[in-house]
Amino acid sequence: MDVLKVEVPVNLQFVEGARSFKGTKAYTKKEALDHYRAAAGATGKPFIYLSAGVSNSEFIEDLEFAAESGVKFNGVLCGRATWKDGIPIFAEKGGAAFRAWLEDEGVKNIGNVNNALKAATPWYSIYEVPEAVAAR
Repeated sequence: MDVLKVEVPVNLQFVEGARSFKGTKAYTKKEALDHYRAAAGATGKPFIYLSAGVSNSEFIEDLEFAAESGVKFNGVLCGRATWKDGIPIFAEKGGAAFRAWLEDEGVKNIGNVNNALKAATPWYSIYEVPEAVAAR
């Protein structure tokens, strides 16, 4: 099965009305939602979103935008969005402090991703395959 890996279609730091907005507008929220739909409409294959190194809060907001736009994404691939904010802890306080951060904030970050994934659609629905057949 082919699954496309897609970076989110817009940088929310430039979307007026986004929590991640940094003050320079490139898109309105409506325009951003339209970009999510257009990007998803470019394929008939299942696809997942890549976090592309953004923060956990920004990646969660990306997934919220995808859900609000009605996009039928099928999952995520993320790493840095779950652990990168702990790197300064490691650099300043060492491995034990980083491990403690991972066990607290890192686990919360993964929980945030899991919660946002409730908006995802199973891959087999794209191909109109019954769930029982997909589970084999």
